[in-house]
Amino acid sequence: MTEFILVSGMFTGPHVWEETAARLASAGAGVRTAALTGLGGRRGEGTAGIDLETHIGDVLALIDAVGAESGPDREIVLVGHGYGVHAVLGAADRRPERIGRIVCVDTGPGQDGAPALAAVPDRSVREEVAGRAGAERDGGGLAAPAREEWQRWGSTAGIPEAALDRLTALASPQPLGTLLQPLRLTGRAASLPVTGVLCTANGSTIEMVQRRVDLGDPAFQPLAAPQVSFFELPTGHWPMLSLPAELAEDLLRAAAGEGHRLVPPGSSEPPAHLRPFLLDLPQLPCERTGNVDLYVPDADGPRPAVVFVHGGPVPAGALPTPRDWPVLQGYARYAAREGAVGVTLDHRLHDMTDYPRAAADVAAAVERVRADPRVDADRIALWFFSGGGLIAADWLRRPPAWLRALAASYPVLAPQAGWGLVDSRFRPVDAVAGAGTLPLLITRAGREAPEIAVTVEEFLTAAGRCGAHVEVVDVPHGRHAFETLDPTEESREAVHRAMRWVRGRLSV
Repeated sequence: MTEFILVSGMFTGPHVWEETAARLASAGAGVRTAALTGLGGRRGEGTAGIDLETHIGDVLALIDAVGAESGPDREIVLVGHGYGVHAVLGAADRRPERIGRIVCVDTGPGQDGAPALAAVPDRSVREEVAGRAGAERDGGGLAAPAREEWQRWGSTAGIPEAALDRLTALASPQPLGTLLQPLRLTGRAASLPVTGVLCTANGSTIEMVQRRVDLGDPAFQPLAAPQVSFFELPTGHWPMLSLPAELAEDLLRAAAGEGHRLVPPGSSEPPAHLRPFLLDLPQLPCERTGNVDLYVPDADGPRPAVVFVHGGPVPAGALPTPRDWPVLQGYARYAAREGAVGVTLDHRLHDMTDYPRAAADVAAAVERVRADPRVDADRIALWFFSGGGLIAADWLRRPPAWLRALAASYPVLAPQAGWGLVDSRFRPVDAVAGAGTLPLLITRAGREAPEIAVTVEEFLTAAGRCGAHVEVVDVPHGRHAFETLDPTEESREAVHRAMRWVRGRLSV
């Protein structure tokens, strides 16, 4: 028999688990929901001095109750949603011998020494709470969201209207001490099995986590350990309200040891970003200056240039850096074969908060390229990839006269709900209203992740409303990064079509 202990996230209480708990119980599992001090039904109880340790103690009390009532052999699965994961990890660290598995619902595992505030996606909230440090001793709290404010804490996709109303009505202020007190872990629970349940509408997928592992992100390397597994749910941040039955099924499967395992670094097959480009192109040396590489064609006179902007985030220190990835080198060499200067660069998009400085890096690189005497400064195209697509907003909003075309391959064109981006500057779906007559190209992968594909559709709809013309190249069977993942004739033809289109705009 398995005993599930369900711990809710910020502002909420046991009521959010009702349907999921009922499904688990009907499957024969034991279920307990943690009523955390000061939240839910315990709102107003001992408001002064509530901190993370208080909530860890609440979870420990439930663990000990299971042992007292059912014996020490009863397997316990600790389930934490959002903030609740911090209380779960703290309790598991103190009772590792009692825990069979930890499940993190749409949140990453907390880190020793980090407060729960660090995981809050909204930067303005982080700054507000940090500015109120000290108020937690007097029972200070972060106000519960109004109905329309829940999106600041995660995607509400899939939540029925009545459930959202109830979520708002029963919400409690979050004690500041629970967000400000650092999580302290001894490492005693480090070897416990862990399962992550990712909610794709909130901007997190197994594929994205695998990509961060492949890129060498040190924070993600532990997630490729054999005791870590994953499930995905096609919904927003509150699956216990939007997909309670499906969440219960995944929890039962997690308890049984099922789930997707990531491919660890150093496996026999190289990661997607280091596989060969799908076209066989002649080798062409690059000229490297600072963070910019030029692939210059053997031609007379100033030539047009195509600047290729990589996606991300890419961890700081990852090697090779993006300008040495086969896909970007391949595109740059292809552009040079077609008579244009191919340009690749490294920009500093290492975290979701880095878009402003990454955009500044791109702008500086473009000016450096335009100043090169071998480049026709009045004939420039920009080509964005994946998460780099958000940077395109700067160029869509007020296109300079010398920008002859803007292309994007499998781009993200609006920030995801869970990314924590509050700067409206990086929203191409809004910025396209200023594009005017700038020629635009989108290469669309037919097997794209739904949460990315929807941003492309939003962009195309917005472009249609403002009269901007967008050429679309479809790769019906292609995936995100199809140039290395799907080296098919369909993919090759899509790359040829896109390059011919860009080169044609530069010839005008």
